[in-house]
Amino acid sequence: LAGAGMQIARCAPSSRAFIVTVPPVSRRYGGVLQRSLRSMGYRVHRVLVPDGDATKSPRQLSKLWDELIRFGADRNTPVVALGGGMVGDLAGFAAASYLRGVPFIQIPTTILAMVDASIGGKVAVNLPQGKNLIGAFYQPRLVWIDTATLRSLPVRQRAAGFAEVVKAAAIWDSEFFERLERDAEGLMELDPKVLIPTLERACAIKAEVVSRDEREAGLRQILNFGHTIAHAIEKLSRYRGLLHGEAVAIGMLIAAQKSEQLGLSPAGTAERIRNLVVRFGLPSELPNHPRSAYLDALRVDKKMVNSKIGFVVLRGIGRAETVPLAPREVLPASRRRPGSSGA
Repeated sequence: LAGAGMQIARCAPSSRAFIVTVPPVSRRYGGVLQRSLRSMGYRVHRVLVPDGDATKSPRQLSKLWDELIRFGADRNTPVVALGGGMVGDLAGFAAASYLRGVPFIQIPTTILAMVDASIGGKVAVNLPQGKNLIGAFYQPRLVWIDTATLRSLPVRQRAAGFAEVVKAAAIWDSEFFERLERDAEGLMELDPKVLIPTLERACAIKAEVVSRDEREAGLRQILNFGHTIAHAIEKLSRYRGLLHGEAVAIGMLIAAQKSEQLGLSPAGTAERIRNLVVRFGLPSELPNHPRSAYLDALRVDKKMVNSKIGFVVLRGIGRAETVPLAPREVLPASRRRPGSSGA
């Protein structure tokens, strides 16, 4: 992290830098980053936003615009996101929209942000009607990862991040999935012998998919595996309670179950996913909201076209595709545990 300033100066030279972060991350790492930027001649302004996905709102976005104007940020001023996926999404959309676009730097400090949210250039805020409904495709100039920041992550946050690693393996690489099945406990302990190659592979999968389809016209949609239900869960919980990765874990189980029900995926696919996410300490039960509420949330899904959702299913571990499903077809009518027998 101490070397970030030099890298940022290479790709976004300017006299000023604008950091967006949350209080816990700022206390641990904000000073290191700020000193690194100042050593390269930047005048630095650090803005703290509240932690939690509810912060991804038009109101907070407007506050960032106000701060950028007060700071005198110009078109060369880099906006630096220091933190998890929420910070990257919010700061990234501020960067994409302020003065029609200023340089954007991602410095992710969570597993989820390192392997998923920081890569691919999707930035957005939420509306009361649904998640990520207002956003842009806006690529960062730099993604700078220091795995030492993961040591301060609570265990629950670690697990939530590994949900996105499981997703990457499930949709793209069966051998990688087998490695996760072998190394789950070592990964949760952040054993560098398994952690570094795992993060590298997950990042590479995301980058490969995005490079083939940056604006989600086709292939990139498979990265939404588990996210259709996850976003409905998050909306109904008002973006509190469950972490994003926890909601994705549940969504992946339901999607794998649906894959088997449609006859697309071999029997046992959902059970393998369930066993792995449980080993990471992730939840496997759909929160007990009324089915009608879930259906209402699904109808506002941003992937809806002609009243159908492009729902991501598996053809087996390592192979994914999308199928058009109506909301009532996505959500199982029963409360059977996702991935249980009879899937």
